[in-house]
Amino acid sequence: MIGKLNEKITLQQNTVSADRFGNHKTEWEDYFTCRAYANTYVKQESEGGAVTEDERSITFEVRFCSEIADITSTNYRVLFHGDTYNIEAVDMMNWQRRTVRLKCRKEARP
Repeated sequence: MIGKLNEKITLQQNTVSADRFGNHKTEWEDYFTCRAYANTYVKQESEGGAVTEDERSITFEVRFCSEIADITSTNYRVLFHGDTYNIEAVDMMNWQRRTVRLKCRKEARP
């Protein structure tokens, strides 16, 4: 298992902060950096025979630890090779407390 963890990822947490005027805004802050196994794939969606969009997805497999135990798909995201990936699903791998699989999709750039 250790040999497969050949990539470095950073998990970011969505936090809410207030400025000096009391306005609330959400920000992404680095939460935890760890080693992961990355498995990428590209799925092409077609509509009426014409390819409309490439869906770039990636699955990260990380070692279970206390920082990973409470990860959710709504409050966290992954930074990997300069790109941002939104977490779509968190698989605790049958709750064996060994590895966690994060299914992610590349964030669209504005």
